[in-house]
Amino acid sequence: MKTQLTRAVVFAAGLALLVAVAAIAKPKTTARVEKFEAGNIVVTDSGGISPERLPRHEPAPITAELHARMATKDGSHIPAARQMTIDFDRTLQVDTRGLPVCSKGQLQAQSTAAAKRACAGAILGRGTGSAEVVFPEQAPINAKGPVIVFNGGTHGGTTVIFFHAYLDIPAPTAIVVETKITKVNNGHYGMHTVTRIPTIAGGAGSMTGVDLKLGRKYTYKGERKSFLTASCPTGVYFIKGLLEFSDGTDLNITHIFPCTPIR
Repeated sequence: MKTQLTRAVVFAAGLALLVAVAAIAKPKTTARVEKFEAGNIVVTDSGGISPERLPRHEPAPITAELHARMATKDGSHIPAARQMTIDFDRTLQVDTRGLPVCSKGQLQAQSTAAAKRACAGAILGRGTGSAEVVFPEQAPINAKGPVIVFNGGTHGGTTVIFFHAYLDIPAPTAIVVETKITKVNNGHYGMHTVTRIPTIAGGAGSMTGVDLKLGRKYTYKGERKSFLTASCPTGVYFIKGLLEFSDGTDLNITHIFPCTPIR
């Protein structure tokens, strides 16, 4: 059981890393693959946000589609991710006010179906993820499983989201990874996210891909709302991030991508 749990932790923790990297991609209307490299590590993404055309000064609902892949240049096993921090443009915002809240305890040790039943109203996104696990003197194990994103609520200015992954190698096991989002006032940037990822089995497992759709529209007290919103005052977004790996590799990202103001 400990081995299965380790694999699931690697899977879900790696997912959080790839989701953050994927969110940095240009809007999907550009139809191009973005590539980020550091040392032997390469992360690519063909996802983005929609719509690209947005109001100049008023926030409008958006959806993020994430299609990321992680690999090494020489084909070796990918080092384990340790921590990620991502800062987003101040025009990008999250709002969970009025949404049902799901606790970590409601998701732990639950199948995907059970997690959805327990926190159906708190779902923010869903998709699939893949991972590779390599133990000494064993052939690599490749796994794929469903991923659901849940609202963990906002307290004291910090919004929490949970990534729930359910992996079946060889026994079904669930794990939950927590990401914290806080507002900041730092030049172009207005939102700071942190995901700390423990070193698991000496880096035996790593995420290799994720396909995820993130976004939620809902009504609260008669008002139409959205978990993700954005405006486009200048025609560009600024995003920067730092991804830290167990082998000492740091992947720095500073990215500017376009949007189109419509009024």
